[in-house]
Amino acid sequence: MGGGAEAVGLWMIQALKDKYDLTLFTLGKIELDRLNSMYGTSLLNEDIKIKNLLPAPITKLCYFMMANSKDIRMVFFHLLIRFFKQHSQQYDLVLSAYNAMDMGQVGIQYIHWIKVLEGKKIHRKISNFSEEQILKNFSIVNSYCVADITKKIYGIDARVVYPPVVIDVPNLAWNEKEEAFICSGRIVKAKEPHKVIKILRLVRERGFDIKLHITGGGGGIYEWQYTNLMKKLVSENSSWITVHKDLPYKEYVKVLSKCKYGIHFKKEPFGISIAEMVKAGAIPFVKSEGGQIEIIGQNNEELFFNTEEEAVEKIIEVLSNSDKQNKLIESLNDQKKFILHSEIHVGD
Repeated sequence: MGGGAEAVGLWMIQALKDKYDLTLFTLGKIELDRLNSMYGTSLLNEDIKIKNLLPAPITKLCYFMMANSKDIRMVFFHLLIRFFKQHSQQYDLVLSAYNAMDMGQVGIQYIHWIKVLEGKKIHRKISNFSEEQILKNFSIVNSYCVADITKKIYGIDARVVYPPVVIDVPNLAWNEKEEAFICSGRIVKAKEPHKVIKILRLVRERGFDIKLHITGGGGGIYEWQYTNLMKKLVSENSSWITVHKDLPYKEYVKVLSKCKYGIHFKKEPFGISIAEMVKAGAIPFVKSEGGQIEIIGQNNEELFFNTEEEAVEKIIEVLSNSDKQNKLIESLNDQKKFILHSEIHVGD
């Protein structure tokens, strides 16, 4: 589907491929060249065996069905889990890069969010899914926020390992950057980029000549109604909005590095795109709850908002004050060292 969990899965493979024989179980055929271009990995077909559940001729149809029905999506997830469990005893170690999962034996599960794969009783019947098996796995989570809720929901003490933020950005001085915002991630309804447009349009109406770069993928025929809404909004505001769809990794880095500011509307369990903004030296405005607070730092309250109206006011306050900008840049540099240079954090 494209996003943070996919990035983590690919970088797990990148990290393990030179020492281990790897097999990836996934729904449909994947194109490593395209994924390398999107996520900055350098995987070759000989690095990994790939086992697909879906025959190539029906893959697109199945993905379309999944995108438009949560129940159908869950059916396919559990068909894949059943397929995986049928073969899992052949391997010395099993891992789930996509949340808590019954893998047929004890393994390692990387949890981005809770209760993603369990589904309803009818779904669990497809894969003979055991919720008790989840509790036996070794658990890794992507933030302290998710560690807390994992403990609350599953009773699991999980280790926090932040997702990889691997972008190599040019070191542009602040005055060399554009008076522009970047909004990155999947261009889908769940991420709510339409609200970002509304917020920044109101900022512009208050006299600030800012631009917006929207980068990402997703949507397409799978979310055609939302895609059409976004096309209409962008067309109405084309003088200051540029959309960059499915940019290769290197081109995305170029766009990101020239933006002074970032904005992300959705509450995230972690938020790789937000961490990338911090690494690139941008000042990001984000929701005041979720894992992104760990990236930004709780002390940087000027960057957190609850509502669209509050976002407008906080953005204007920062844009109007160069001293505040310098203070935030310095604070975010400290956050960059903490988030990006700390490889493993053990939860309480």
